[in-house]
Amino acid sequence: MRIVAEAGARNPEVRIEACERVGDELVDAFARLHPQLSSSPPPDAAALERIVGHPANTVLIARDSAEVIVGAMILVLFPLASGLRAWIEDVVVDEAARGRGIGAALNRRAIEIAEQAGARTVDLTSRPDREAANRLYARLGFNQRSTNVYRLDL
Repeated sequence: MRIVAEAGARNPEVRIEACERVGDELVDAFARLHPQLSSSPPPDAAALERIVGHPANTVLIARDSAEVIVGAMILVLFPLASGLRAWIEDVVVDEAARGRGIGAALNRRAIEIAEQAGARTVDLTSRPDREAANRLYARLGFNQRSTNVYRLDL
């Protein structure tokens, strides 16, 4: 299932849109934004093609009033025996643009898309040291779960 949507955010200074194609602008944006989120190398054009083109993914970007990409996230929708689920990953807002509601706008749009698709839940994880992000998720209605998250590095 591939959902493509564009919507204005509650913040008139930001526009949230789903990526349709990968070009230099997107590659440059991820090169600038990804290091603000992770120590892993930013995705190159080929990796972004796989991400944007994957049928489970909706890559959302936030543009400011100057049309500059100032934020991004990936919404993943996947069917399970227990129903359609949604997962939010790789949420990042440019440090210079934080505090302007961009993260909230990205998350609200992802939630809308998940709800329209019929997802039963939307999950995400956030490191404890990302205090502002954790406060945002609580304000948006996410509940911290009592669960263990396990990872196996391959």
